[in-house]
Amino acid sequence: MSIPTEPIGSLPRSAALHHARIQHANGRINDQELAEVQAQAVADTLDRLEKLGSPVLVDGDQAKPSAVTYPLDGFTGLAPDGVVVPYADGHSRTLPRLSSGPFRYGVRADSYLRTARQHTELPVKATVAAPSGLSLLYPADGLAGYPRETFLDDLLAESEAEIRGCLDAGAHRVQLDFGEARLALKLDPSGGLLDDLVALNNRVLERFTEEERARIGVHTHPGADQGSTHSLDVDYAELLPRLFQLAAGSFFLQMASETDPDRVLGVVAGTLRPDAQVFVGVTDPLDPRVETPDEVRDRVLVAARHLPLDRLGTCDDAGFAMYADDTALSRETAFAKIDARLRGTERAARDLGL
Repeated sequence: MSIPTEPIGSLPRSAALHHARIQHANGRINDQELAEVQAQAVADTLDRLEKLGSPVLVDGDQAKPSAVTYPLDGFTGLAPDGVVVPYADGHSRTLPRLSSGPFRYGVRADSYLRTARQHTELPVKATVAAPSGLSLLYPADGLAGYPRETFLDDLLAESEAEIRGCLDAGAHRVQLDFGEARLALKLDPSGGLLDDLVALNNRVLERFTEEERARIGVHTHPGADQGSTHSLDVDYAELLPRLFQLAAGSFFLQMASETDPDRVLGVVAGTLRPDAQVFVGVTDPLDPRVETPDEVRDRVLVAARHLPLDRLGTCDDAGFAMYADDTALSRETAFAKIDARLRGTERAARDLGL
């Protein structure tokens, strides 16, 4: 395909996997039995994406509890009462709180990637939690004997090791989820918190060579959980100039749900680094209606009015189910939206003479 297109990451879990997770939580099946169902869901996800003609695959986060907290699986130094993230529809998600150090990842994303690559010869993207999001685990009042800077040093070392593990395992791209970026501006409109988070992520990205960073991307979005967002009301124009300070090779931007995409794309064109590629969202995972290929094509053509074609790609606005228990959108609808993205991007490429 002459216009590159990639999924973001998560997909709704299969019905069998939802059932197995409930059974596991109730002690009715063991870890191995749950893992077998997860493996089946991963294989099914990759197979369906391949049959749709997706040039880049993801495992759909089928084995992850969430795109945010998967590194904490198996790490015991946590309490349940951490940062609360409120959503526009009134529901919220509560992050764990670090209760003791040193901080270590319990699971790294390269383990998911290596499993996925056993099922396909096509390129597979690895999705990882940005260190900025995991930095929110540290309690505001500190931890005795474990200073914040020591925690951040440990966190950055873990993040670097995870990204390197994914690159070494043959990831087509390693995509950092920076969903807290827009939320940071909502919490602190001065931009100070966002600047701190960008600087923290850059402390990891700058450990990689230019060639390695070309395979590292960043995804930002205003939250996507149970059909709602946490920061869609924050103006993209306040975020993008800071976001593009990240030393990443590509950026994946929620765009399909923007009310004035021309204005936002103008900001992108004016602030995107000349060596970076941008993937614009052309399907909205929060909208249960499936976009038509022609609607997707038209969104791509709007983006093409603002951005050089050799730096333009398409994606979904966000993952379709960041948290394993999110059933707001059906698995079938998610795959139908991906199919529309693929077909619409193809039509736009033809119309552009590519």
